[in-house]
Amino acid sequence: MGAAAEDDVPGPVPGPSEVPPALRSSLVQVAADVLGSLEPAEVPAGLRAVRQFAPRRRATAGAGPLWTALQDDAFRARVARTWAQDNPGLASELTGEGDGPSPTTTAAVGAWLLGLTSWPTLVPDEAPAVAAQDAARLADRLDRSRSEVDRLRDELAAARADAAEARDALTALQRELRRLRSDADRARSEGRRLAEEAAAAQGRAEEARRDAQQAAQAAADDRRAAQAERTAARAELRSARKLADARVRLLLDTIVDAASGLRHELALPPATDLPADLVAPEGPRVASRAGSRGRSADDPALLDELLRQPWAHLLVDGYNVTKTGYPDLTLAEQRRRLVDGLGRVAAGTGAEVTCCFDGQPGQAPPSTQARGVRVLFSVGEIADDLLRRLVAAEPAGRVLVVVTSDQAVARDVEARGAWVVPSATLVARLQHL
Repeated sequence: MGAAAEDDVPGPVPGPSEVPPALRSSLVQVAADVLGSLEPAEVPAGLRAVRQFAPRRRATAGAGPLWTALQDDAFRARVARTWAQDNPGLASELTGEGDGPSPTTTAAVGAWLLGLTSWPTLVPDEAPAVAAQDAARLADRLDRSRSEVDRLRDELAAARADAAEARDALTALQRELRRLRSDADRARSEGRRLAEEAAAAQGRAEEARRDAQQAAQAAADDRRAAQAERTAARAELRSARKLADARVRLLLDTIVDAASGLRHELALPPATDLPADLVAPEGPRVASRAGSRGRSADDPALLDELLRQPWAHLLVDGYNVTKTGYPDLTLAEQRRRLVDGLGRVAAGTGAEVTCCFDGQPGQAPPSTQARGVRVLFSVGEIADDLLRRLVAAEPAGRVLVVVTSDQAVARDVEARGAWVVPSATLVARLQHL
């Protein structure tokens, strides 16, 4: 190996600022080509994303990561081996004896990859070519500048001619403007006179319109008041007629159904005394609870007997029952459980069932439905008052069963002929369904 080759020994990897841009671009391109030929397991971690790029974009979009990877000895050696396989003759010249190859970018790339310190001497000198390119660019810019000056001179002459024509036109327009101003002054004077006359006429018309509007408003108010009174009277009449028809029809249906059998024909209330009770010697008797109308309110047969009567109507104080039977549940779950149980009662007895809950002011009632059960939420009143109104709306003689433990409600509905059963009795009945 000659003297030049003796000095050409592997050295440290040059820093980014020491490598000319053209040589660095060539090195990145060689590394990008080698990256595409590697197996996925051989790709360095920092270049896995770059390998996903299209081949033509790896050298540009992944230039930074590729240059960083070339600082690693392993990846650099892999790129150097591939370059040597592609350029065997040039690789032999670089590593053999003699003066070595002539300066070219390819030779400089190989020397840099092989770690030879002689790579700077193989970088081709680009100064003359750059100077020639600069001179050509300057000459081209000079020609364009001269052309632009000539064009601007022609435009200036045309602009001066246009300016002279514009001045003549401006003089004529100024004369016309003075004439038009004089005509406008006369027209404004005439317009002010006509506007004053129109304003006076408009004032008179506005006053007449206000008078007519006041008269029309008074007539409309009277008509709306009369319509409101008539609508209210019709609604009240329809409501009263509907209630009377419902009471008469229900009473008639009750009488007709009562004729189907001896007990049903006479619609007898549940028996308060049994023969054995009359034969037995007189002794202490269990006091009946208030609200049972002569029967023990805790009698488990009382509720079933009442609901078997023709056209019986069961009215339930909802929260009074749920807070007696299952107070630990949420209100929604209490309602669901009670209404489901009442649905089974309605299916088993055929009785009409209505359940009343306290409603929330200003809110839509919650959705709680069950087949055969009417669910009502009080609006503007409590459920107790709603129960009282429901009992008052029923015709006399119908079997009404009110389930509540509220003594005030019990007294009021019992006074209207309803049977009262405490909440605990209904809870016990629902538990056996």
